[in-house]
Amino acid sequence: MSAQPEHPADPRVRPLPHTIDAVADALTGAKRMAFYAEIGQAEEGEPLNATLRKWWMEAMFDQQPGRDQRLADAAAGRGLTSLPHPVGGEE
Repeated sequence: MSAQPEHPADPRVRPLPHTIDAVADALTGAKRMAFYAEIGQAEEGEPLNATLRKWWMEAMFDQQPGRDQRLADAAAGRGLTSLPHPVGGEE
């Protein structure tokens, strides 16, 4: 048995545990501070769960290589792809 990842060339990002500590560790700088401020104000139950889910997704997106460049390209209208019309939709 090896301590190496099973698929070292796998481009997928491993999911983070859904815990406050795991999310905070994955965020940096201003995002981490915003997370702590928001999670600290969330009430027990669904408000806390929803806040944790929101920031968990943000932390997962941040792990995707090239995310900042893709967002900048989309904002600038570069490299966009046209989507086909829905079935039965107007041309």
